[in-house]
Order: sequence, then C-alpha cells, then structure tokens
Amino acid sequence: MFDKILIANRGEIAVRIIRACREMGIKTVAVYSEADRESLHTLLADEAICIGPAPSTQSYLNMERILTATVAMKADAIHPGFGFLSENARFAELCEKCNITFIGPSKDIIHKMGNKSEARKTMMEAGVPVVPGGKEAVRHVEEAKAMAERIGFPVMIKASSGGGGKGMRISRGLEDFEANFKNAQMESVKGFSDDTMYIEKYIEKPRHIEFQIMADKFGNVVHLGERDCSIQRRHQKVLEESPSAAISEELRYRMGEVAVRAAKAVGYENAGTIEFLLDKHKNFYFMEMNTRIQVEHPVTEMVTGLDLIKEQIRIAAGEPLSVKQENVSITGHAIECRINAENPAKNFMPCPGLIKNVHVPGGNGVRIDTHIYNDYKVPANYDSMLMKMIVHGKNREEAIAKMRSALGELIIEGIETNVDFQFDILSHEAYRDGDVDTDFIPKYFPDYVR
Repeated sequence: MFDKILIANRGEIAVRIIRACREMGIKTVAVYSEADRESLHTLLADEAICIGPAPSTQSYLNMERILTATVAMKADAIHPGFGFLSENARFAELCEKCNITFIGPSKDIIHKMGNKSEARKTMMEAGVPVVPGGKEAVRHVEEAKAMAERIGFPVMIKASSGGGGKGMRISRGLEDFEANFKNAQMESVKGFSDDTMYIEKYIEKPRHIEFQIMADKFGNVVHLGERDCSIQRRHQKVLEESPSAAISEELRYRMGEVAVRAAKAVGYENAGTIEFLLDKHKNFYFMEMNTRIQVEHPVTEMVTGLDLIKEQIRIAAGEPLSVKQENVSITGHAIECRINAENPAKNFMPCPGLIKNVHVPGGNGVRIDTHIYNDYKVPANYDSMLMKMIVHGKNREEAIAKMRSALGELIIEGIETNVDFQFDILSHEAYRDGDVDTDFIPKYFPDYVR
C-alpha cells in the first residue's frame, strides 16, 4: 500500500480523497494555486504545496509543476480526481516515466477511450451497441455534412476529445449544420486542442444512463449498477440518482453485462463509467466512457455500501477487487444535487464571492461533500460547484422527500446559488413520477434555457 498520495485536484473531490486516505492510514499532499491558499483541502491534508498562480493552466493543469511537487514531497502516487488532468494520457505517461503511480487506467486506455471517435470504433468491434453514426472522425465541414446526410437528421455533432458538454451541438437540418459544426469545432480546439469531430444520430428525448464499473489488474471487472443522469442543462448534469426509475431488473442485467464487456474489450483497469443513451423503446446505445471517478459517484456508494475512492487506491496498489459481481446489491434509492455558485435567473451566471454564513443539513441518510465554510471566498477561476448533497432513502419517494427537506434546511449566505432551482426540479410532478429525459429542463423550465 502507498505511504503518501498527492492529490492533483481541488475543491470537494480533493477533500473526499483526503478523507478516504486518512481512513486507510495513508498520508496526503494537497496542491493548490494562489487562489486556493485558504481552501479546505489545503487545511486537511498532511502537507500542502503551492504550484502556481490562479489560472489552471499555470497550476492544476501544469504537469511539470505537479510532478515536481510529487517528487519533492516524496509521494508514491497521484490521485487526479475528476476534471483537470484526470483523463490526460500524457500526464499518465509522465507519471509512469517518473515512477509515480497514477491512480487510474493506463495512458493507452485513456487515449483510446478518451477519444470519442476511437472509442466508438472500439465498441463497435466489441459488439457493443452504439448510436448510429460515422465510424471515422472528421475535420472538414463538407465531409461532415455528407456524413450527416447519410446518417439522417437530426444529428449530434461532437468533439472527439470532448467532455462535460463542451464541443457539442445538435443540428436538425442542412440549413443549420455548417454553423453548428464550426461552433462546436472552435469550442473543441479551445477546450481540448483538437479539431477532430464525429457525427452521430441524435436520439430524441433519451435518458442518460451510466454504469459504474471497477476493474483490477487481474482481469476482474464488476459493475455497480446504474445512475440516471437525465436531468441536464446544456449537456451538463444537474441532478443524479440511483437506481433509475426506468430500468427493470432484466434491463439492468443486460446493460450491466454490456458495460462489463466494454471494459474487458479494452483491458480496462481502475474506476470507469460506461455511459448509455436509453430511448423510449428501452433500446440502449453506448455513448462514451469516462476513464476516471465521476462527480456523481456518491449515489453509487450510498446504494451499494462500497467506498469507490478506497477501491481505486487498492486497485492501483495492486490489490484485487474487494467484491464479486454476485455480491453487489442495490439497496434503497439515492439522489445527488449539485449545489453551484450561480444565478439560474440570470442564465446561470457564475457568482463567486465571500460566503458569509453556511448551515448544512444533517440527519439519517444525508451526506454533504463540500469544501466551503464560513468566510470562505469562492474564487472566480474554477468550476462553480460548491457542494454535493446526497441523500439515501428506502425508496425513490422517500429519497425525494429527504432531499427536499435537506434543500430546505441548507443556508448559504453571501452569494447566489441554484438551491431553489434544485428544489423546483424535485417538486415538479413529472420528476416525481419518474417521467424524465434529457429535455426535461428545456421542456419544463424554459425560462432557464437561453
């Protein structure tokens, strides 16, 4: 087992990893930018080191500084969390060259599955159902236009190296295709330094269903059930739950089997997520694989009783999976709400600033993952997520009631947040009936979509 782990991240996920390491008796090193000097992860870690100015390109995305810090602090391994360098094949390769364990899959797997067009080809060859679309990536609009016509409109234009909803556009016909393609491509170049795109059929009103998988170095792979991530705004997840109200035991078995097959097809190792689109006829299609821990991993932890961060660390240290597929069981229902520093009434404008007062709810089955505290100043340089509120109930109805109660207790003074918006979603009749798809927010909250 590792003696010391450096956490190449910030915010609530850094705090989450520190707590898991503490319980395992592993020392931790926090890295921070100048803007994060007073962030909670720097206070909780055993050691902390500044790696640069506020801009992420000069700190959390600076591979050389992070690796230098790891060597200087004599850490055995790096946990990248999510975002930043967590899906960067080059960073994983550099860790290997520096004899530092990267807590995640290998550079080859990250490259293969991180490139969306390459992942599609790999899954098709493995017999995994994929959304109808082009097999090859495209760079030029005329080539892409011809591909879209062959597939049939509407189509989804996606960045090959995309993620987090960036570099994605829906085109419903030739008249808007060129503008959408160029805009998505510009976003891809800016966000991922990659101008390759791919085109696939747009599935109308699907559910976004993802399966958590864990795989060790010995070829053992298990899935830990599904998460329903259909409540989204501009392809960004807002609220997640497990299990899905749309998934029967039989469908869960089939989708889980395919998720495991997909992971085995690429020799996957560590934590990963296979994401599917589920249409109204219960047909499911591979969408992409995330080669890291997900923001929404706590809902899986709540219904399975497994600690996914600890499992990641054990796997990276060479230990076998602690659970077999037949021992995985889903108990009750969990919901996660992402609480962000943003104003939904003003097109979700980010709202950094000083938090004057925080009161978090508690009680049976309520979990808060956060890095904020009284008098904490939310920097303007990073993602706006302040905390994740997770609840667990004996069924979906109880979980909804528990989350509504928890949201009603939450107080964050000094900045604007999306707490009321989350409460409105949970209170909506369609959501309570389980009648959701990825168009839920545009359909029922059109005033928030501009």
